[in-house]
Amino acid sequence: MSNAQELYPRDEALAPRERRVFTFYLVTALVVFVLMMSLGLVLRLAQGDWLTLSPAVFYQVMTAHGAGMVGTVALAACAVMWFFLRKYVPLSTTIFAANYALFVLGAALILGSIFLGRYGGAWTFLYPLPVHSMGLWSRNAAVVFMLGYLSIGVGFLLFYLDAMRAVIGRYGNLGRALGLQWLFSGTIDPEHPKTVVAGTMVIIVNSIGTLVGAVALVMSIVNAYYPSAVLDALVAKNLIYMFGHTFINATIYMAVIAVYELLPRYSGRPYPISRPFLWAWAASTVFVLTVYPHHLLMDYVMPHWALVVGQILSYASGLPVFTVTAYGALTNVYRSGMRWSLPAKLLLLSMYGWAAGIVPAIVDATIRVNRVMHNTMWVPGHFHFYLLLGVLPMVLALMFHVVERGKRPAQRSASERLGFPAYWIGGLAFVTAFLAGGYASEPRRFAAHLPAWLPYDRWGSIAALLVIAAMLVFTTRIVGGLLRTPADAAVADPGR
Repeated sequence: MSNAQELYPRDEALAPRERRVFTFYLVTALVVFVLMMSLGLVLRLAQGDWLTLSPAVFYQVMTAHGAGMVGTVALAACAVMWFFLRKYVPLSTTIFAANYALFVLGAALILGSIFLGRYGGAWTFLYPLPVHSMGLWSRNAAVVFMLGYLSIGVGFLLFYLDAMRAVIGRYGNLGRALGLQWLFSGTIDPEHPKTVVAGTMVIIVNSIGTLVGAVALVMSIVNAYYPSAVLDALVAKNLIYMFGHTFINATIYMAVIAVYELLPRYSGRPYPISRPFLWAWAASTVFVLTVYPHHLLMDYVMPHWALVVGQILSYASGLPVFTVTAYGALTNVYRSGMRWSLPAKLLLLSMYGWAAGIVPAIVDATIRVNRVMHNTMWVPGHFHFYLLLGVLPMVLALMFHVVERGKRPAQRSASERLGFPAYWIGGLAFVTAFLAGGYASEPRRFAAHLPAWLPYDRWGSIAALLVIAAMLVFTTRIVGGLLRTPADAAVADPGR
């Protein structure tokens, strides 16, 4: 392998302080993933009539599962972005640690509001539901939930601002970091890192999205204690969904950095930057911020032009970055003779999960289909597809890459032979149960289901058990590896 494809380049070695913070991120993410998956299993068991939950408890669990899983996958994807971006720009370990601390604080507030305060208004905190609970939870519980979101948002915003500072300091401005100067002409610098392009896009969209979410949260908290400060419900919903859509989409754009950085090392081939690559990321910077109205196609009071834009951009937004990434990944591994170690398998699985997860999303974003399918299990089918089989395999690939440093192939076999097949088979069966149920008009967000829908719920429950078993195998292997500090982890600059 050339120096560019060294499996473990020295500039990725972690200083002791960096390694401690990075380990906290990964171990926390893995443990919470398993817990949130277990809560998801509880929901499917209850809907399948294999477990009895009161509706109030069901919606508390649903709220914890939704908010917890989205926040945790963002935390893990943030670790991926930080791990690779720090090679090219000087990121602050202190800010990275502060993001983690604010995440833990926010998670504690959210879980306290749910399981102590009985809040069950879903992740959307959709105005005015949090303060109109019909006695199921208190106003204070709703406010604590929103304060938890604010804490997590502040942490991520600090991380993005620190990354913005570092990128601008190195490249002069965000446009040059994105490679906008090469969109129409000029010779592209072959050494310009794809990680910087992807990271800059995330910095832009998620800084804006997080600030929009903060506005909605602060306005909702003010309204909770001063009801005379009435909000425009349509404006509030737009702000919330712009924030939510941007935040969850940014997870895959952070995590895909692992594909750009790791895949060429396992294939032994370069993965060059190109003009189509730069165009794709520039277009997606605009699309991710403007496509969210496809969540509001059933809100007939929305301006007609916004719904049209939402539908058109839904067809376009998922394609640019995915197309150049998937094409680049497939051509990179084609006839490369690479050894299919577990990180490489996970990276290719993520390409499939991303591609297949886009399809039901685009179908649902068609207005005529959306009117029938949007409030069915079809929608959780699509986002579980690209999270479970797209984003999470990218994150797991980095985790296994880190812990397999210095290991012989024979030492990796248990996770590969048992965990990987169980994960992708269980994951595919799990999301298919959602999609099949949605096709059969099985409603989402219902605590109780009719007998005709129970087979889909039970099918999903069995598949979820298989996924959780695989995650337990992965978690045991990764946590054990992370807690054993390699000899070369301590390098210069320990205080960065």
